[in-house]
Amino acid sequence: MKALAIPALLLAALASTPAQAKLRVFACEPEWGSLVQELAGDKVDVDVGTSALQDVHQIEAKPSLIAKVRGADLLVCTGAELEVGWLPQLIRQSGNSKVASGPGNFMAAAQVKTLEKPTALDRAYGDVHPDGNPHVQMDPRRVLVIAKALDARLVQLDPANAATYQQRLDSFSKRWLAAMSKWKAQAAPLKGRNVVVHHISWVYLWDWLGINQIGALEPKPGVPPTSAHLAGLIATTKNGHTLAIVRAAYQDGKPSDWLSGRTGVPAVALPFSVGGDAQSKDLFGLFDSTINKLLDASRAGAAK
Repeated sequence: MKALAIPALLLAALASTPAQAKLRVFACEPEWGSLVQELAGDKVDVDVGTSALQDVHQIEAKPSLIAKVRGADLLVCTGAELEVGWLPQLIRQSGNSKVASGPGNFMAAAQVKTLEKPTALDRAYGDVHPDGNPHVQMDPRRVLVIAKALDARLVQLDPANAATYQQRLDSFSKRWLAAMSKWKAQAAPLKGRNVVVHHISWVYLWDWLGINQIGALEPKPGVPPTSAHLAGLIATTKNGHTLAIVRAAYQDGKPSDWLSGRTGVPAVALPFSVGGDAQSKDLFGLFDSTINKLLDASRAGAAK
Protein backbone atom coordinates (compact mmCIF):
# COMPACT_ATOMS: atom_id res chain seq x y z
CA MET A 1 0.00 0.00 0.00
CA LYS A 2 2.88 2.35 0.92
CA ALA A 3 4.72 1.55 -2.37
CA LEU A 4 1.72 2.90 -4.30
CA ALA A 5 1.06 5.90 -2.06
CA ILE A 6 4.42 7.67 -2.64
CA PRO A 7 4.20 7.84 -6.47
CA ALA A 8 0.61 8.94 -6.14
CA LEU A 9 1.68 11.82 -3.90
CA LEU A 10 4.43 12.80 -6.33
CA LEU A 11 2.02 12.82 -9.24
CA ALA A 12 -0.41 14.95 -7.26
CA ALA A 13 2.37 17.41 -6.39
CA LEU A 14 3.54 17.66 -10.01
CA ALA A 15 0.00 18.19 -11.19
CA SER A 16 -0.47 21.05 -8.74
CA THR A 17 2.81 22.79 -9.80
CA PRO A 18 2.05 25.43 -12.46
CA ALA A 19 4.11 25.26 -15.67
CA GLN A 20 6.66 28.09 -15.97
CA ALA A 21 4.92 31.02 -17.57
CA LYS A 22 6.31 32.34 -20.82
CA LEU A 23 8.07 35.68 -20.85
CA ARG A 24 5.61 38.31 -22.10
CA VAL A 25 7.08 40.93 -24.41
CA PHE A 26 5.55 44.19 -25.63
CA ALA A 27 7.28 45.45 -28.79
CA CYS A 28 6.53 49.02 -29.80
CA GLU A 29 7.29 48.48 -33.50
CA PRO A 30 6.92 45.46 -35.83
CA GLU A 31 10.68 45.20 -36.52
CA TRP A 32 11.42 44.57 -32.84
CA GLY A 33 8.55 42.12 -32.52
CA SER A 34 10.03 40.22 -35.45
CA LEU A 35 13.50 40.29 -33.88
CA VAL A 36 12.15 38.93 -30.59
CA GLN A 37 10.49 36.07 -32.47
CA GLU A 38 13.78 35.30 -34.22
CA LEU A 39 15.64 35.14 -30.90
CA ALA A 40 13.06 33.55 -28.63
CA GLY A 41 10.62 31.57 -30.79
CA ASP A 42 7.95 29.89 -28.68
CA LYS A 43 9.66 30.74 -25.40
CA VAL A 44 7.90 34.12 -25.31
CA ASP A 45 4.53 35.67 -26.06
CA VAL A 46 4.86 38.89 -28.08
CA ASP A 47 2.42 41.77 -28.47
CA VAL A 48 3.27 44.41 -31.08
CA GLY A 49 1.87 47.85 -30.35
CA THR A 50 1.91 49.38 -33.84
CA SER A 51 1.84 48.39 -37.50
CA ALA A 52 3.99 49.35 -40.48
CA LEU A 53 1.10 51.44 -41.80
CA GLN A 54 1.11 53.75 -38.77
CA ASP A 55 3.30 56.76 -38.06
CA VAL A 56 4.94 55.69 -34.79
CA HIS A 57 5.66 59.29 -33.93
CA GLN A 58 1.94 59.70 -33.36
CA ILE A 59 0.14 56.79 -31.67
CA GLU A 60 -2.92 57.03 -29.45
CA ALA A 61 -2.41 55.54 -25.98
CA LYS A 62 -5.47 53.31 -26.18
CA PRO A 63 -6.70 51.18 -23.24
CA SER A 64 -5.92 48.03 -25.25
CA LEU A 65 -2.24 49.06 -25.45
CA ILE A 66 -2.16 49.98 -21.76
CA ALA A 67 -3.48 46.52 -20.91
CA LYS A 68 -0.75 44.85 -22.99
CA VAL A 69 1.98 46.90 -21.31
CA ARG A 70 0.47 46.09 -17.90
CA GLY A 71 1.01 42.39 -18.53
CA ALA A 72 4.50 42.62 -20.03
CA ASP A 73 7.76 41.38 -18.51
CA LEU A 74 9.87 43.10 -21.16
CA LEU A 75 9.37 46.22 -23.25
CA VAL A 76 11.28 46.35 -26.57
CA CYS A 77 11.06 49.71 -28.31
CA THR A 78 13.17 51.96 -30.51
CA GLY A 79 13.78 54.72 -27.96
CA ALA A 80 15.72 57.90 -28.80
CA GLU A 81 12.39 59.63 -28.09
CA LEU A 82 10.68 58.13 -31.16
CA GLU A 83 7.77 57.08 -28.94
CA VAL A 84 7.95 60.06 -26.57
CA GLY A 85 4.40 61.13 -27.48
CA TRP A 86 2.73 57.97 -26.21
CA LEU A 87 4.99 55.35 -24.60
CA PRO A 88 5.52 57.22 -21.28
CA GLN A 89 1.75 57.47 -20.96
CA LEU A 90 1.33 53.74 -21.62
CA ILE A 91 3.90 52.88 -18.96
CA ARG A 92 2.50 55.33 -16.43
CA GLN A 93 -1.09 54.22 -16.85
CA SER A 94 -0.19 50.53 -16.86
CA GLY A 95 1.37 50.85 -13.39
CA ASN A 96 3.86 48.13 -14.43
CA SER A 97 7.11 49.02 -12.68
CA LYS A 98 8.88 46.01 -14.29
CA VAL A 99 9.01 47.73 -17.66
CA ALA A 100 9.35 51.34 -16.53
CA SER A 101 13.12 50.96 -16.13
CA GLY A 102 15.78 48.34 -15.46
CA PRO A 103 16.08 44.95 -17.21
CA GLY A 104 12.45 44.99 -18.36
CA ASN A 105 13.00 48.13 -20.42
CA PHE A 106 15.01 47.63 -23.63
CA MET A 107 15.58 50.48 -26.08
CA ALA A 108 17.14 49.45 -29.40
CA ALA A 109 18.64 52.82 -30.30
CA ALA A 110 20.51 52.90 -26.99
CA GLN A 111 22.49 49.81 -28.05
CA VAL A 112 24.10 51.46 -31.12
CA LYS A 113 25.66 54.71 -32.24
CA THR A 114 22.96 56.99 -33.61
CA LEU A 115 23.41 59.41 -36.50
CA GLU A 116 22.26 63.03 -36.85
CA LYS A 117 22.58 63.76 -33.13
CA PRO A 118 21.98 67.52 -32.86
CA THR A 119 24.54 69.75 -31.21
CA ALA A 120 21.77 72.12 -30.11
CA LEU A 121 18.02 71.75 -29.61
CA ASP A 122 15.82 74.36 -31.22
CA ARG A 123 12.24 74.05 -32.53
CA ALA A 124 13.41 76.09 -35.52
CA TYR A 125 15.09 72.88 -36.76
CA GLY A 126 11.76 70.98 -36.73
CA ASP A 127 10.95 67.77 -34.84
CA VAL A 128 14.53 66.68 -34.18
CA HIS A 129 15.38 63.95 -31.68
CA PRO A 130 17.98 64.91 -29.04
CA ASP A 131 19.47 61.39 -29.02
CA GLY A 132 19.87 61.29 -32.78
CA ASN A 133 17.85 59.85 -35.65
CA PRO A 134 15.89 56.93 -34.12
CA HIS A 135 15.24 54.87 -37.27
CA VAL A 136 18.10 52.43 -36.66
CA GLN A 137 16.14 49.43 -37.96
CA MET A 138 17.12 50.40 -41.53
CA ASP A 139 20.77 49.45 -41.03
CA PRO A 140 21.26 45.65 -40.88
CA ARG A 141 24.67 46.13 -39.23
CA ARG A 142 23.01 47.89 -36.31
CA VAL A 143 20.20 45.30 -36.25
CA LEU A 144 22.80 42.60 -35.56
CA VAL A 145 24.32 44.61 -32.68
CA ILE A 146 20.85 45.13 -31.25
CA ALA A 147 20.06 41.42 -31.64
CA LYS A 148 23.07 40.46 -29.51
CA ALA A 149 22.13 42.95 -26.79
CA LEU A 150 18.50 41.86 -26.84
CA ASP A 151 19.48 38.21 -26.59
CA ALA A 152 21.55 38.99 -23.49
CA ARG A 153 18.52 40.72 -21.99
CA LEU A 154 16.31 37.69 -22.68
CA VAL A 155 18.86 35.47 -20.93
CA GLN A 156 18.96 37.85 -17.96
CA LEU A 157 15.18 37.81 -17.56
CA ASP A 158 14.64 34.13 -18.38
CA PRO A 159 17.82 32.18 -17.49
CA ALA A 160 15.98 28.85 -17.60
CA ASN A 161 15.86 29.18 -21.41
CA ALA A 162 19.35 30.62 -21.85
CA ALA A 163 20.57 27.74 -24.01
CA THR A 164 17.65 28.19 -26.41
CA TYR A 165 18.24 31.93 -26.70
CA GLN A 166 21.94 31.40 -27.42
CA GLN A 167 21.20 28.74 -30.03
CA ARG A 168 18.67 30.95 -31.77
CA LEU A 169 21.02 33.96 -31.71
CA ASP A 170 23.75 31.86 -33.31
CA SER A 171 21.34 30.74 -36.03
CA PHE A 172 20.02 34.24 -36.63
CA SER A 173 23.53 35.76 -36.77
CA LYS A 174 24.70 33.19 -39.33
CA ARG A 175 21.67 33.71 -41.58
CA TRP A 176 21.76 37.49 -41.14
CA LEU A 177 25.43 37.83 -42.07
CA ALA A 178 24.87 35.73 -45.19
CA ALA A 179 21.85 37.87 -46.13
CA MET A 180 23.83 41.08 -45.58
CA SER A 181 26.48 39.90 -48.03
CA LYS A 182 23.77 39.06 -50.58
CA TRP A 183 22.01 42.43 -50.14
CA LYS A 184 25.24 44.39 -50.42
CA ALA A 185 26.17 42.60 -53.66
CA GLN A 186 22.69 43.13 -55.12
CA ALA A 187 22.71 46.81 -54.17
CA ALA A 188 26.16 47.55 -55.62
CA PRO A 189 24.65 49.42 -58.65
CA LEU A 190 22.91 51.80 -56.22
CA LYS A 191 26.11 53.04 -54.60
CA GLY A 192 26.70 56.74 -55.22
CA ARG A 193 23.15 57.35 -56.52
CA ASN A 194 21.04 60.30 -55.34
CA VAL A 195 17.60 60.15 -53.76
CA VAL A 196 14.95 62.60 -52.56
CA VAL A 197 12.84 61.60 -49.55
CA HIS A 198 9.49 62.51 -48.05
CA HIS A 199 10.69 62.55 -44.40
CA ILE A 200 14.23 62.23 -43.11
CA SER A 201 13.86 58.61 -42.01
CA TRP A 202 16.39 56.79 -44.13
CA VAL A 203 19.82 57.99 -43.06
CA TYR A 204 20.89 54.56 -41.80
CA LEU A 205 19.91 52.81 -45.04
CA TRP A 206 21.74 55.40 -47.14
CA ASP A 207 24.80 55.18 -44.88
CA TRP A 208 24.92 51.42 -45.30
CA LEU A 209 24.39 51.40 -49.07
CA GLY A 210 26.43 54.52 -49.94
CA ILE A 211 23.41 56.41 -51.33
CA ASN A 212 23.21 60.21 -51.21
CA GLN A 213 20.13 62.07 -50.00
CA ILE A 214 19.98 65.34 -51.93
CA GLY A 215 16.60 66.68 -50.85
CA ALA A 216 13.43 66.16 -48.81
CA LEU A 217 9.80 67.12 -49.29
CA GLU A 218 9.76 68.17 -45.65
CA PRO A 219 12.34 70.98 -45.43
CA LYS A 220 12.74 70.13 -41.74
CA PRO A 221 11.39 67.08 -39.88
CA GLY A 222 7.65 67.46 -39.39
CA VAL A 223 7.53 70.86 -41.13
CA PRO A 224 5.35 71.19 -44.28
CA PRO A 225 7.05 72.60 -47.39
CA THR A 226 6.62 76.12 -48.72
CA SER A 227 6.09 76.95 -52.40
CA ALA A 228 9.67 78.22 -52.63
CA HIS A 229 11.02 74.98 -51.12
CA LEU A 230 9.06 72.86 -53.59
CA ALA A 231 10.22 74.94 -56.54
CA GLY A 232 13.82 74.46 -55.49
CA LEU A 233 13.25 70.75 -54.89
CA ILE A 234 11.93 70.28 -58.44
CA ALA A 235 15.15 71.74 -59.80
CA THR A 236 17.30 69.69 -57.42
CA THR A 237 15.50 66.48 -58.33
CA LYS A 238 15.67 67.13 -62.09
CA ASN A 239 19.32 68.09 -62.09
CA GLY A 240 20.53 65.48 -59.60
CA HIS A 241 20.28 62.37 -61.83
CA THR A 242 17.96 61.20 -59.06
CA LEU A 243 17.31 57.51 -58.55
CA ALA A 244 13.93 57.83 -56.79
CA ILE A 245 11.64 59.87 -54.56
CA VAL A 246 11.32 57.68 -51.48
CA ARG A 247 8.59 57.51 -48.87
CA ALA A 248 7.61 55.01 -46.19
CA ALA A 249 4.59 52.75 -46.65
CA TYR A 250 2.63 54.62 -43.97
CA GLN A 251 3.11 58.04 -45.58
CA ASP A 252 0.67 59.72 -47.95
CA GLY A 253 1.81 59.14 -51.52
CA LYS A 254 0.41 62.40 -52.93
CA PRO A 255 3.45 64.63 -52.22
CA SER A 256 5.99 62.20 -53.75
CA ASP A 257 3.66 61.49 -56.70
CA TRP A 258 3.30 65.25 -57.21
CA LEU A 259 7.08 65.66 -57.37
CA SER A 260 7.42 62.61 -59.60
CA GLY A 261 4.91 64.08 -62.03
CA ARG A 262 6.98 67.25 -62.38
CA THR A 263 10.39 65.63 -62.63
CA GLY A 264 9.91 62.23 -64.26
CA VAL A 265 11.74 60.59 -61.34
CA PRO A 266 9.94 57.47 -60.03
CA ALA A 267 8.22 57.68 -56.65
CA VAL A 268 8.86 54.59 -54.52
CA ALA A 269 7.14 53.42 -51.33
CA LEU A 270 9.51 51.32 -49.22
CA PRO A 271 8.18 49.11 -46.40
CA PHE A 272 10.24 50.76 -43.61
CA SER A 273 9.20 48.03 -41.17
CA VAL A 274 8.03 44.44 -41.10
CA GLY A 275 4.56 44.32 -42.64
CA GLY A 276 5.07 47.39 -44.83
CA ASP A 277 4.32 45.35 -47.95
CA ALA A 278 3.52 41.80 -48.97
CA GLN A 279 7.19 40.73 -49.12
CA SER A 280 8.19 42.17 -45.74
CA LYS A 281 6.86 39.34 -43.61
CA ASP A 282 9.95 39.39 -41.37
CA LEU A 283 13.25 41.28 -41.08
CA PHE A 284 14.79 39.36 -43.96
CA GLY A 285 11.82 40.18 -46.19
CA LEU A 286 12.02 43.84 -45.14
CA PHE A 287 15.49 44.20 -46.65
CA ASP A 288 14.76 41.91 -49.61
CA SER A 289 11.85 44.16 -50.55
CA THR A 290 13.74 47.40 -49.91
CA ILE A 291 16.67 46.44 -52.14
CA ASN A 292 14.40 45.05 -54.87
CA LYS A 293 12.28 48.21 -55.02
CA LEU A 294 15.31 50.49 -55.24
CA LEU A 295 16.76 48.32 -58.02
CA ASP A 296 13.40 48.40 -59.84
CA ALA A 297 13.49 52.21 -59.67
CA SER A 298 17.02 52.22 -61.04
CA ARG A 299 16.02 49.99 -63.96
CA ALA A 300 12.93 52.13 -64.63
CA GLY A 301 15.08 55.25 -64.78
CA ALA A 302 17.61 53.58 -67.10
CA ALA A 303 14.84 52.50 -69.47
CA LYS A 304 13.73 56.11 -70.12
